[in-house]
Amino acid sequence: MTDYAHHFSESNIPFGIASSSSHPQKSVATRFENTIIFLDELAKHSHLSTLHSSTIQTFSEPYLNPFIALPKSEHTETRRRIQALLSSQSILASSSCPLEQVTLHFPIQVGDFTDFSCSRDHVLNASEAVFGTRTLPPGFEHFPVGYHGRCSTIVVSGTDVIRPKGQYKNADGNVVFGETGRLDYELEIGAVTRQARALEPGESVGIEEADEWIFGVCLVNDWSARDIQSLEMTPLGPMNGKSFFTSISPWIITLDALSTFKVPAPPRNPDVELPGYLQDPDQKPSYDLSLKAELTPTGVENASVICESKFGDLYWTLRDLVAQQTINGCTLRTGDLLATGTVSGSTPESHGCLMEIAAKGGVNVLDAKGKKEKKICAIAGLGVGFGECVGKVVPRLKFNSRLEHGLTELDSDLNEVSLTP
Repeated sequence: MTDYAHHFSESNIPFGIASSSSHPQKSVATRFENTIIFLDELAKHSHLSTLHSSTIQTFSEPYLNPFIALPKSEHTETRRRIQALLSSQSILASSSCPLEQVTLHFPIQVGDFTDFSCSRDHVLNASEAVFGTRTLPPGFEHFPVGYHGRCSTIVVSGTDVIRPKGQYKNADGNVVFGETGRLDYELEIGAVTRQARALEPGESVGIEEADEWIFGVCLVNDWSARDIQSLEMTPLGPMNGKSFFTSISPWIITLDALSTFKVPAPPRNPDVELPGYLQDPDQKPSYDLSLKAELTPTGVENASVICESKFGDLYWTLRDLVAQQTINGCTLRTGDLLATGTVSGSTPESHGCLMEIAAKGGVNVLDAKGKKEKKICAIAGLGVGFGECVGKVVPRLKFNSRLEHGLTELDSDLNEVSLTP
């Protein structure tokens, strides 16, 4: 099992929701190496007395939303105060617990979820996989395209993922109903938003203020049933092929922690003149994050890396997503999730989903027999990472005539999938 202690140095200070046997109430926590620190416990011992009382009150909440809704200055001051306390072992001992003794919970209440398509390489690879030609959708270079997802099925890392059922075309071209035969993962990053200010009806968020509307980022695995998705995509877009599960990592990494890893965005098509709302004055609007997806069959010690890609290669940035989401007057609320879509590159080793890998002769490992673990992770640099996002793929229970006796049987072997940056 990979130890991600090096992702969580004093330079990181992520935020999540945790509990333990000694601290059974879900509350706001942070992670330092492999130690989980409960912020409400720190406050009880007067170690966070420099913070406003309204900030301290949010530490006892079961979701991060009240803390996220605070002014950004309070987020920064909270991180700074925690960093100052890390050198005192006695203080940590009274307010912390080892990682292995802690349960990490879903960190936010998600009100809305939009999944964008920010990777030019992914769009071209997907076009080749589906249509046999490498073409961009007509709007791709003009604005970040996306669709509204289903927030009711967003789950935290470690939650079992049940193979969905739906209608799709079989090998003979007939439309049939059944369990997906083309389960896929997507290696993504998601921005967790906050309502930085009240918006008038029809008002949008300017790209120059977009960072004020982003609390932090997390790992996202937008599970996909490609056969179901393929049939339903025409003419409206994905529905059941996407809405069954989306996994996110338990830790939200703040923009403060990522600030030293800012990089310029890739060049845009010079023949496409972007409207003013997508002309970003920030010279370094993106982040240098390295992402990775691994596969580990049960009983095998070493993982097989099946994807390594770069967040900084994305054509559209998180700031672009905020501007695009709100340009028509749509507002953002605290806890909304804006995901990037699959983070892919131009080489076979950087393809961020199985649809791209299979198009180049690879195998859909999630539908192979035997137990497997699929993991995604990401890291920005020294001491700042995301940990992992893991999903265990389990077969749907198949009920038979013995159901009335309370007996069931399994369709197939289970597979495990995890994602890590």
